[in-house]
Amino acid sequence: MNIVLLILLASVSLSASALPLTPSESAGKRLYREGLSDNGAPVMARVGAADILLPASSLPCANCHGADGQGRAEGGVRPPDLSWSRLSSTYGQQQINGRDYPAYTDGSLARAIQEGRDPGNNRLDPAMPRFVLSMNDQRNLSAYLKRLADDRDPGLNADSLHLGTLLPSSGPLSEEGATVAAVLKGSVARINEAGGIHGRSLRLTILDPGPDRISAEQALEQLIEQEQVFALIAPLVPALDSELAARLERAGVPLIGPLSLQGTAPASRQIFEPLPGLREQLIALADYASDSLRVRQGPTLIAYPDDPGQRLAAQNLEQYLQDHAWQHVRLQTYNSSQDPLPLGSRSVFYLGSGGGFSRLAERLQNAGQVPYLFAASNQVAGDLLQMPSGFSRRVFLAYPFVPSDWTPSGRTALTLLREHQGLGGEHAVLQVGAFSSMLLLSEGMKQAGRDASREKLINALEGLHDFATGLTPLISFGPGRRLGLSGAHIVTVELPDQRFYLVAPYKPIAVTP
Repeated sequence: MNIVLLILLASVSLSASALPLTPSESAGKRLYREGLSDNGAPVMARVGAADILLPASSLPCANCHGADGQGRAEGGVRPPDLSWSRLSSTYGQQQINGRDYPAYTDGSLARAIQEGRDPGNNRLDPAMPRFVLSMNDQRNLSAYLKRLADDRDPGLNADSLHLGTLLPSSGPLSEEGATVAAVLKGSVARINEAGGIHGRSLRLTILDPGPDRISAEQALEQLIEQEQVFALIAPLVPALDSELAARLERAGVPLIGPLSLQGTAPASRQIFEPLPGLREQLIALADYASDSLRVRQGPTLIAYPDDPGQRLAAQNLEQYLQDHAWQHVRLQTYNSSQDPLPLGSRSVFYLGSGGGFSRLAERLQNAGQVPYLFAASNQVAGDLLQMPSGFSRRVFLAYPFVPSDWTPSGRTALTLLREHQGLGGEHAVLQVGAFSSMLLLSEGMKQAGRDASREKLINALEGLHDFATGLTPLISFGPGRRLGLSGAHIVTVELPDQRFYLVAPYKPIAVTP
């Protein structure tokens, strides 16, 4: 009978922990994580001895105590565990300084949150804000704190981990989307065959972001709200560049993937990129051109398509060149062969698709112009067959990795995945980016432990240093650092044979955000 009773109690406990949040608890969760009332109205907080009023959205509870309420050290302060089992313990509490105080009740919890005093009337740490809450807000927050320890992040179950991504199945990026999808599926299968991560098998949902920003936003909402994925992995959705970070931060969803290869992506605590972005690759090219080719006196042309992301990357490069004493730098958009021919430049930095790169080179050569050409390999590598031979060893490409970065185990792992998924060497940068993203996700979840959460995953990834993918230089993240690699290899090309020569190995570059 006792055994049956224990089994029944265990099942009741498991069922209770799986119950959805009530409206009050959901409102309290929003207040805890975002510092907003249930109707979206801002909540204020008093900070410091001077009682300076600040929006609670700038310092919500989760910032210090973590989404899981377990607290994380920051600035010399260690916020306490907020689990209700600890706060309401009948054995009382003991602070680090040795002071004892009674267990928390609803009333003393409200006093601690609003006045900064514990149940023993001791002042809490001065770093603790005092929140200005209505009775309804306080009720909601208290209700959620009682559920906090059992509130598991979406997509994380006892035996499974649900990941999601957005990859185009039609349109100009359909081939790239199919390549990344194959790598992700192969990586998921490999991890599951090895037993998963802490006993959890991985499940991957892939949605097509559609043709424009509106359809991409809808697909993202479906992943977050309906599919309730735990994290996003290696999406390919340029249409969301300006909105993605803010939406991920509101939902608390981490993302691992090479977002900024094709342009720019806003910095976010939620986003970890294994490869250098377009901006970092262009700066690596500029540094090589300045130090080894001595071309700062110009004239220098930056050619780019009329696309918001590419335009911003071109403008960032222009500013970088001007800040480093480059002279006679100009920007020019291009759309077709009818655009004015950019004659007279000693150096041309090219941003955009591969087809435009070879057409630009051909028109320049026909006009008797053979300037140095600089581009990111992932944008133009597929067009090198069409490059005129007059540009032999005058084309310089930035590569996030080169064959010498590949270890025997890394090469074998990627080769086996390619064979299983029917892939060749096409879109190699995207392949390695997706493969590395899955390695990072796996390592981060392993370090997060069996009792993982999104917050623990983010903290684990933030703490990764000199992580070996076997296919790239060593990857490192850190507080405020979300690009695993910040430089590029520089390679020149001998035409028409397409022989590649490494002229400058990878080294990190110092760039401000």
